[in-house]
Amino acid sequence: MIERLRRNAELTLLLMGVAVFGGAYALASLGRTASVPANVGPFLAVVVALFVVAHIAVRRLAPGADGTLLPLAGLLNGIGYVFIARLDQDLASRQALWTAVGILAFVATLFFVKRPRDLERYRYSALLAAIVLIMIPLLPILGLQVKGARIWIQLGPLTFQPGEVAKLCLAIFFAGYLVEKRELLALASWPKSRPILPDPKHLGPVLVAWGIALVVIMAERDLGTALLFFSLFMVMLWVSTGRARYLLVGFGLFGLGAFVSWLLFAHVQLRVTNWFDPYSDADGGGFQILQGWYAMADGGIAGRGLGLGLGNRVPEAENDFIFAIIGEELGLLGTTAILVAFLLLVGSGLRVAISQTGSFEKLLATGLTALMGIQAFIILGGVTRVLPLTGVVLPFVSFGGSALLANYVLLALLVRLSDDANVRAQRRARRSAIPVGAP
Repeated sequence: MIERLRRNAELTLLLMGVAVFGGAYALASLGRTASVPANVGPFLAVVVALFVVAHIAVRRLAPGADGTLLPLAGLLNGIGYVFIARLDQDLASRQALWTAVGILAFVATLFFVKRPRDLERYRYSALLAAIVLIMIPLLPILGLQVKGARIWIQLGPLTFQPGEVAKLCLAIFFAGYLVEKRELLALASWPKSRPILPDPKHLGPVLVAWGIALVVIMAERDLGTALLFFSLFMVMLWVSTGRARYLLVGFGLFGLGAFVSWLLFAHVQLRVTNWFDPYSDADGGGFQILQGWYAMADGGIAGRGLGLGLGNRVPEAENDFIFAIIGEELGLLGTTAILVAFLLLVGSGLRVAISQTGSFEKLLATGLTALMGIQAFIILGGVTRVLPLTGVVLPFVSFGGSALLANYVLLALLVRLSDDANVRAQRRARRSAIPVGAP
């Protein structure tokens, strides 16, 4: 009964989300061309069909799952599509195609991953896959350098960012390894008189994670992905051991690596300089961030209105700076709504983590949720100048096929974990309801 109510609530929320971004799609066209788009009907039909497929998959394959995860992701995906279509119709067509592929990957993940605990057996395979995926862009034939960062591969007309899939593999590996070693790592202490350090062999993954981050920074010149990978591991290490000192040591090591990369690479120096003082090169390196600020300031409290902004003046508006365009056209109220949607999504993920009884499942849910939250924080921090610009995209919102595909797989794993926790809770409830001595 409860499962049916959850699924009905999920379907209702999905349809409400479709109504919200379907209306936004029509309003954006009215603002831009003063006419209702001719394809609004087919657009809504395709969107409803895609999300109904995802909903039916959850209803059949994970009926006890949390009912807010899919609607929140669908709402963010839909809002992102509206703004991408408002900026570039060709990119919107590709984003729609990748949304369909992402939902197929969502369904396939639910179908093939029956028990999240089984993933623990493949932790070292996941680590190997992650390292291969991270290193592939360095190959001379496949690798593709875009705007200074070598994080893409090209297969014919298709370009793909393997690091997006690697982050999921790393989350599986970290969860499996930390379940095995967390007690040994938790024994470490750093008193002034008698320091008790972890055995170096147990610190191997810390050094591997640090090395991967350094390779990404130095070889691929991608500070954002390196920060994402390393933050993921440090958060999971902290959660599994309860030792905040690991955070200090880990981020100290990362800061050292970032400082060395700043000394060695001109593009890192440029990003840091633009972060400190974008006005020093207002027509060059600081142009993007300054235009993003002007766009958000122009939006004010309620925004200029959908389709009425000047989004094309901001470079890479559909990728890095889509949040600034949302701020221009929907104002502070619109950007606050996006932030609230992300907070609800991260809160739902943490609720899934708390509901787990198994250590691996709990750490995996924490890691997957941290990936979404940290990635959103890194790009929003870059747009608002809390952090240097890094080039990562806003999950589900920004244009990017590989990111969208990986995030839908991530969402499916959280849905599966949520359903698994519910099934276990029901089993415990049934066992406790059986009277002692009953046959």
